[in-house]
Amino acid sequence: MPEDQPEHTGTAPYLGPRVTVVAEQLRRRVPGGIGTYATGLLCGLAALQPRPDVSIVASPAPSNRRDPLTEFGFPVSAVGGPFLAGLARSPRWPSAPSQIVTRLWARGMLKLGTERDGRTDLVHSVSLAAPPVGRTPLTVMVHDVAWRQTPESYPPRGLAWHEAALSRTCRTARAVVVPSHAVALDLERAAVELDPSRITVIPEGCDHLPPPDHEAAREALGRLGVTGEYLLSVSTLEPRKNLQRLLDAYRRIRPDLPEPWPLVVVGPAGWGPQLREAPGVVLAGQVPSPVLRALYEAARVVVYVPLVEGFGLPAVEALAAGAPLVVSSGVPCIAELSAPAVVVDPFSVEAIATALALLATDDARRAELAIAGPASVAGQRWSDVARSHLAWWAEVVG
Repeated sequence: MPEDQPEHTGTAPYLGPRVTVVAEQLRRRVPGGIGTYATGLLCGLAALQPRPDVSIVASPAPSNRRDPLTEFGFPVSAVGGPFLAGLARSPRWPSAPSQIVTRLWARGMLKLGTERDGRTDLVHSVSLAAPPVGRTPLTVMVHDVAWRQTPESYPPRGLAWHEAALSRTCRTARAVVVPSHAVALDLERAAVELDPSRITVIPEGCDHLPPPDHEAAREALGRLGVTGEYLLSVSTLEPRKNLQRLLDAYRRIRPDLPEPWPLVVVGPAGWGPQLREAPGVVLAGQVPSPVLRALYEAARVVVYVPLVEGFGLPAVEALAAGAPLVVSSGVPCIAELSAPAVVVDPFSVEAIATALALLATDDARRAELAIAGPASVAGQRWSDVARSHLAWWAEVVG
């Protein structure tokens, strides 16, 4: 029994509270960083021995194929009844069930049934898209309050949804978890009805990427016309990720680089104005996880400069892969994990350009960062994240 779980005196091993995980984010077209957290947490829980008593709930799977949520090895149940189940089998509206369920939850019109083998002790939502749960204790992961810090990066509808969702969470959740002390402080300053004693910090993991597939990565780069060294950025293509300033910085330094190393941008399209390929800028789209790991390992420099983040998963992915990293001061995991990187002001194109040019051409500094990076995040394992969640859930239920 892990030492951080409460003492249990029965004859069977203590498995912790019976938890239902709301994994609706994994039904989204672009799960993003929230989806990585959901996947990492569920994989971490599945790896623990003895296996904890966990189930998963979400909208119906979008086709008649095997539900990918069953791959975690936990029981999976769908919400919404026969109508949404039938809609999910229609190829015309693959994302409709998830959109409907989320809207019904927001209006309090679809209560989550939490009885499983008699009862469940606690419901955990991986995001602010949390369902009504009645009297069952609810915990919620609050990844950030970025819409308050950079409201210009969100559409009006998105701002309204996030504000309402945070308000509901503060009213209905027994406790919340955040990925960094920075987010905990942001919540305390956000003038919401959430006592600091209800906030717990559990940093996220970085061991979710599989072993690299270098051959597939070379083939993918070759199809994009990239045959030599490259600079790399990884993020969803949306305004908060600050890619326009990054592209402006790259265009500024490219003529002065020893070689015209391309900037490869990996990630799915989000919302907002779409980036256009410029000289040397290669938009690779989303790539399989083994390819992503290989791209990190082979990159001359990884640059990740969002305006604000709650944790910064691409940064820890890059560090774990031994990639030299230029990162914005809006990424809290760097300071909180004492991770090695070149930190820049995300609002300054000049600062981004200067740091990128210096690190791309400084072989000694890159080698130093490549050695120090993996060691700095070696302790960020999803199994430990899962174990911390179990201990926290036990405290909440107790």
